[in-house]
Amino acid sequence: MSFAAPSIGSAGGKSAKRAIEFGRTYVVRPKGKHQATIVWLHGLGDNGSSWSQLLETLPLPNIKWICPTAPTQPISIFGGFPSTAWFDVGEISEDAPDDLEGLDASATHVANLLSTEPADIKLGVGGFSMGAATALYSLSCFTAGKYGNGNPYPAKLSAAVGLSGWLPCSKTLSSKLQGIDEAMRRAQSFPVLLCHGKGDDVVPYKFGEKSSKCLSSTGFQDVTFKSYNGLGHYTIPVEMDEVCAWLTSKLGLDGNTA
Repeated sequence: MSFAAPSIGSAGGKSAKRAIEFGRTYVVRPKGKHQATIVWLHGLGDNGSSWSQLLETLPLPNIKWICPTAPTQPISIFGGFPSTAWFDVGEISEDAPDDLEGLDASATHVANLLSTEPADIKLGVGGFSMGAATALYSLSCFTAGKYGNGNPYPAKLSAAVGLSGWLPCSKTLSSKLQGIDEAMRRAQSFPVLLCHGKGDDVVPYKFGEKSSKCLSSTGFQDVTFKSYNGLGHYTIPVEMDEVCAWLTSKLGLDGNTA
């Protein structure tokens, strides 16, 4: 059985502008004083609902979570079969080309979701797998002050979290930031948390490790990389505990009283 056929013409060709329509957004309201808003991005084939249910259980009463759903689009790794995805992916490999148009569209969607938050609220991005990749791409756009297409990036981010993911456009990140004083200054103080399971058979552990090293070598001085023995391509309570402690510390949140 082949899924190759739907890819013919349905992706609109790389040169044509894709019509990208995002799915439903789920919001988890803060249970305490609202101090931070984080857009959290799901993985390939998932939706915002499943993560909103998990995030609602975390002891982080001062965070508002925004969990959008990715557009449904033909995905090359599935032979053109449609799936919810933040961008197209052909293969998980070092040399796979990055879908810049899709990445920019999703990073723009994230920035738009944050654009109506109050001025005194700290803003963050995070995600799992392909969602983590999109969050880290958003971070690179914020740091450079522009999207991949050169348009100015509007949101002011304060933290980024990536679980079981990778850093898109890692080979060009250094040149993207080089010579921009403001970008280097942003990178130096920006906190990033990356977590990855050593047993991940979907996004190999080395991708998380290399993403961490790439950020550090590009001038990001506050990168935390956590590895988990035996963990596959999913999340576990001990990992989410680390995320909670890290966010509380880096965003200066009031300690939970639970």
